[in-house]
Amino acid sequence: MGAVDTDKNAALIRQVPIFAELSDAECDDLWAAGQVVSVPAGEFIIREGDPGDSLYIILEGALEVTKRDGANEITLATRGPREVLGEMSLIEQAPRTASVRATVPSKLLAIGPEAFRQLLAGHSEAAATLLRTVTARLRSTEASLVQADKLAALGTLAAGLAHELNNPAAAIQRSTGYLGQAFESWRGRTVELGMLDLSPDERVGLAELEKGIADCRLTRASDVEARRAESRLGDRLEALGVADPWELAPAMAAFGWSADRIDPVAARFTPVHVVPVLQWLGAGLAAQQLMEEIERAAQAISGIVRSVKSYAYLDQAPVQDVDIVMSLDDTLMILNHKLKHGVSVLRNYEPALPRIEAYAGELNQVWTNLIDNAVQAMDGTGQLEVGARRLGEEVEVMVADSGPGIPEDVKGRIFEPFFTTKAQGVGTGLGLHIAHNIVVNRHHGRIGFSSRPGRTEFRVVLPLRLSRPAEGDDGQ
Repeated sequence: MGAVDTDKNAALIRQVPIFAELSDAECDDLWAAGQVVSVPAGEFIIREGDPGDSLYIILEGALEVTKRDGANEITLATRGPREVLGEMSLIEQAPRTASVRATVPSKLLAIGPEAFRQLLAGHSEAAATLLRTVTARLRSTEASLVQADKLAALGTLAAGLAHELNNPAAAIQRSTGYLGQAFESWRGRTVELGMLDLSPDERVGLAELEKGIADCRLTRASDVEARRAESRLGDRLEALGVADPWELAPAMAAFGWSADRIDPVAARFTPVHVVPVLQWLGAGLAAQQLMEEIERAAQAISGIVRSVKSYAYLDQAPVQDVDIVMSLDDTLMILNHKLKHGVSVLRNYEPALPRIEAYAGELNQVWTNLIDNAVQAMDGTGQLEVGARRLGEEVEVMVADSGPGIPEDVKGRIFEPFFTTKAQGVGTGLGLHIAHNIVVNRHHGRIGFSSRPGRTEFRVVLPLRLSRPAEGDDGQ
């Protein structure tokens, strides 16, 4: 290699901050230990999950750093000339945590692990610079992934709420359509009754039946009782000559009418009047039943909206006096679309828990991460236990699942950023790390876990009152 080439290579390497203090001879040795690689646009030089076998110095071109999160690919950074890539895996001797591909034709210098270790061992300045670089990248990567996690959580929340709102909304639409027909039927039956020559006693009996329709909620039967009475009631109506009794029997049974209760009505009215009276009664109760269904569906929608507002603490200060039980129940409601297809929820709340002072929205993020992780650990089927109790001047929250447990060899790393036991490309590995930061750094509490096959418990202990940061302290 000529003197000109040596000088040029040394200049290229020293433009990278990590190698700025290397001598010409050391730059020459590093260049000789490396391999120049040409990468066409679109080609990957690093794939997430692969072992880390090289550090790359970008000589020319541009590369994009991405991470898989389920079906999504998150862009973490773009790197250009005089920057390095792949240092984290070499330092940790761990698989790659992200993928890197060229966005334009690029040229790189690939440096193997042995040359990299010798460099760090012989140059404390390079090690210190590398530490600053790695720290800055970790912060940047974490910030990007936290933001991506928030957007993904928002998308999941929106999808779940759409699913939860769809059922009551569809019920309202369906019942409203039928309600018009039911009222028209009842109006017609009312007109027919007005044309009958009823005796004074029959008119008194009709007034009592009309009051019974208005007060029908007081005689509401349980679903089991209604189903049990419906068949016999339909048979009795048919025996009295009522047309299409199966259309009237469900609503009448729902409001406590039975075959035995029909007989006093039949006895009070003349035979020619019995059928019109029962048809009018059944039509009125059917309309009332539809109105109740609409009311229940509207209440369900209101409950969902209330839970969402409470969960997000909309238009409220960040620090709130939080009802822990309500906070947990709101989170369970938000995640109901993930729970209702195979997860049974056991609530174990101590009565009369005091409110705690907390960053309410962030605390809900902790519950969301813990519950979502528990559901994933059980693969969507099993028992989820959520509990809360007072411990002196603290409150403890417990989230437990019946999943397979956490392997012994990963327990020590469970709160590390980017660490995950999920399949490659599933999740960012930040959920528990974020939960740990919120509990420990923001609320000065504690978070821990115990795990064995069949039961994993996460326990969060929070003080009743927040300790305020000193002036100038950002609380981090």
